[in-house]
Amino acid sequence: MTDTLTIRQMCDTHNVTPRTLRFYEAKELLTPIRQGSKRLYTRKDRARLQLILRGKRFGFSLEDIRQLLDMYDHNGSNQGQLQRTYQLAQDRIAQMKAQAAELSLAIHDLETEMRGVAATLAAFRTTAE
Repeated sequence: MTDTLTIRQMCDTHNVTPRTLRFYEAKELLTPIRQGSKRLYTRKDRARLQLILRGKRFGFSLEDIRQLLDMYDHNGSNQGQLQRTYQLAQDRIAQMKAQAAELSLAIHDLETEMRGVAATLAAFRTTAE
């Protein structure tokens, strides 16, 4: 892979739209090299985009992702960044588990309602026969 990618190459590589890349740039999450109207994405941009997409998949806010990315220290241990990431991940897991429990209850309730509707429909069919 070359040192830089065009916006089209970046989109194709990471399965995102140009609008998404421009949005992340506007939010200061990505900082491509600008050559006139052309954007060139470096290895750093590619790595950041992968982390952004992973963070979004896990449900982290863009602000949380930006803060975590800004905590990265190329020459350091990144202990602070890792601790904050761990804390956010623990919080997110708790939220996801609560959502899963709510969904499970909603599914159960809807299935119960559907059984009642099915019984009513069966009674209508029996009466019609």
